[in-house]
Order: sequence, then C-alpha cells, then structure tokens
Amino acid sequence: MTESEIVGTPAGDARITWHPAPGRARVVLAVSHGAGGGIGAQDLRALAAGLPPDGITVALVEQPWRVAGKKVAPAPKTLDAGWRGLWPALEKRGLPIVAGGRSAGARVACRTARELGARAVLALSFPLHPPGKPEKSRADELLGAGVPVLVVQGGNDPFGRPEEFPAGAYELVEVADADHGLSVPKRAALTQEEALGTVVDDVRKWIAARM
Repeated sequence: MTESEIVGTPAGDARITWHPAPGRARVVLAVSHGAGGGIGAQDLRALAAGLPPDGITVALVEQPWRVAGKKVAPAPKTLDAGWRGLWPALEKRGLPIVAGGRSAGARVACRTARELGARAVLALSFPLHPPGKPEKSRADELLGAGVPVLVVQGGNDPFGRPEEFPAGAYELVEVADADHGLSVPKRAALTQEEALGTVVDDVRKWIAARM
C-alpha cells in the first residue's frame, strides 16, 4: 500500500509517494522525475512495483514545481534546494538512502549526493548533453558525485548514447534501442515490458551488491 506525504522545502512543497517494502526494508531508493514529466514515468513505476519485495522501499519524489502545477522546471539551483529540503523526510526511516532520478532528477542526485550522505546514486537516462550539442557536456556532474553511481541509459538516447560517456568511476548499463524515456521500438529484440524488467533486475542486483 502506498503512502503519500507533503514535505515543505525552501523551494515550496514537495510530495513523496512511498512504496514500502512489505517486510523488513534494508534501504530506501528515492527517485525523482525529469524536467518534462512526473513520477508517472514508466521506469519509475516499474521500480516502485518491482523493488519493494526485495526489501527496497521506493520513494517517488515530486519536486515542488510539479506539486505547484507548473509546466517548466526551475533553475538547477532551485531543484537542488528542493531536494535538500526533503532529504530529512527520507532519513526518518532510519535506513541507508540511494539517491536517484531520471534525466534532470539524475543530475540533482549527482550534484548533492556527497553532501547529503547518500550511499549511492541511480541515474536513469542521465542527460550528458542537450540533443545535438555534445560540446555542452555535463559529465562533470556525473564524475563528481563522490559515491557509487549506476547509469541506466538508452542505446538511442539523444541526450547521450552509452558510447559517448567518458571513462570514470561509475557503472553503466545499456537498454538496447531505447530512447530518453527508455521506450523501445516495436522492432527491438526486447518488448517494452521485457526492457523495463531488465532495468528493474539491473537496479536490484546493483543495490544488493552495495547494501
């Protein structure tokens, strides 16, 4: 059964939707959405459904701008302020926390992981650069996270294909043929359901190896 709570932050009210592990939880995976969508993203839903049975409580985080009904995400500084402000609510569970997010949410998690004490970072569809502008790299955010990082990247993500990522102290798993939303075309070797199942399995194994 899910639980929802509103958390006040310097950037406004955020919302956490908890998907608790049915037994004894060993870790919290807190994941936020990107700049163009919410916690209804298919990969976030798949993680929330698939990980709790393995003792991983999943917290889906809606940033204040989404809770307020705005359509455009604010500047990175404001996104970070919202994430920092809701962190104490995550800590109340008394469990190690893996910070995560998709796209812009992944950047937030990387930028703040060390200072907030996150045990690791899950970066879904990390936006390495704006589409068509590889010279505007955000690799420094990924490489500077200061904690173990798992990147889950679509093979055809215009924000950065797996082969574009620099060498560094992180792990990367590719979702073959997938785009930025981790959607796969009908011609792909895996169905959409199978692709999302693979993502959940990879994240499960990665967290299990560290917690």
